[in-house]
Amino acid sequence: MAYKISNDCIACGTCIDECPLGAISEGPEHYTIDPEVCAECGTCADVCPSGAISL
Repeated sequence: MAYKISNDCIACGTCIDECPLGAISEGPEHYTIDPEVCAECGTCADVCPSGAISL
């Protein structure tokens, strides 16, 4: 199961630079994670200042 970004995302961009596979992109309201690319490493969740990323 891939990580997901909730509506708590503040669109700061911290996660996008941390993803080693480039699974995160900017969506219309907040960042999104492509579940087909996500390797479930958790790096994005570790750096998210708003706690918006979870499994």
